[in-house]
Amino acid sequence: MSDMNERFHPTALISEGAEIGEGTTIGAYCIIGPNVKIGKNCEIRNHVIINGHTRIGDNNKFYQFCSIGEEPQDLTYKEDPTEVEIGDNNVMREYVSIHRGTMKDRQKTSLGSNCLLMAKVHLGHDVVVGDRVIMANSTNLAGHVKVGNKVIIGGGTNISQFVKVAEGAYIGGASAIDKDIPLYCTAYGNRAKLRGINIIGLRRAGVERNAISEIVDFFRDMEASTYSPRTFVETEELMKPYANNEIIAQIKEHIISTKMGIAPFLT
Repeated sequence: MSDMNERFHPTALISEGAEIGEGTTIGAYCIIGPNVKIGKNCEIRNHVIINGHTRIGDNNKFYQFCSIGEEPQDLTYKEDPTEVEIGDNNVMREYVSIHRGTMKDRQKTSLGSNCLLMAKVHLGHDVVVGDRVIMANSTNLAGHVKVGNKVIIGGGTNISQFVKVAEGAYIGGASAIDKDIPLYCTAYGNRAKLRGINIIGLRRAGVERNAISEIVDFFRDMEASTYSPRTFVETEELMKPYANNEIIAQIKEHIISTKMGIAPFLT
């Protein structure tokens, strides 16, 4: 590349075999491994390490001291060629760490597009994060966690392995989550409990007012019921008023299919 000297700081160590897209800049004391592919117009600031079989899309920004693609913190890992995959238009603030996947799951850790990971966020092995997700400072995701699109997670939150936080959920800061959080629900606490519906998130998603009212009524009915959430959503008579609501149908499917269980309601 003719402009290499201008785009890559002379102290950066870029391995032979690494693929760097046009317009991408790499700052001082960065280390880029031989199996790394970085897209166009990314900004990699000082002291960033990108290692392993890592694929990064376009227009991503990595602030200083990020560590991307390193070995997972898993005792069964044996230097397997597992991956990290990152989409487009993401911002990773200081000290973000994203570990590669393991052979015992999907062999890949994935981050979608248009996400903001604030300082000291950690994505463990085999994590899947969707698009337009915001994670505030010091959020930690253990291995195999799944986070849907448009989720917001408050700072200092810890999520246990295999938990699913579904699309549009809002998690309050300093929460400890060991059960699934359904679509567009709000939750916080240690251990986290369901507190209601993310009405603002639903409005931003373009859901109609009447549909939002139905979702709120559904949540309140399920919360007040003597049935468990699964029994409630599997009882045809109780679900009949909500038969035509797509979001409620997805919440129902999540409750039925969950392996970790759903976070309890606030009592």
